[in-house]
Amino acid sequence: MERKGYRPLVYICSALSGDEEGNAEKARKYSRFAVDSGAIPLAPHLLLPQFMDEGEERELAMFMDLVFLGKCEEVWVFGSEVRLSEGMRAEIGKAERRDMKIRYFTEGLKEETGCR
Repeated sequence: MERKGYRPLVYICSALSGDEEGNAEKARKYSRFAVDSGAIPLAPHLLLPQFMDEGEERELAMFMDLVFLGKCEEVWVFGSEVRLSEGMRAEIGKAERRDMKIRYFTEGLKEETGCR
């Protein structure tokens, strides 16, 4: 039974490296999708680049990502399994070790069930 006004905090797991501008735009779209789906999105890969240097502080940023992940109830993974970045794999691995609920979605926002 869900509480009235309740929205779960969900970790948005999607690629940033490569086409950073395009991937950041996708992460914003995924975050909006989470809001529209009744959740509160947390997308550290949109926040941390605002004040951290990915090249210089990658290890610290990844540490912070995993701390944020631990505060969430669910992890929502977006994109193709073949295109999972190293960071995404680390996030998914941490969520699996914590027995967190993990949901997978295509880039087109369709949930994939029973495929992982």
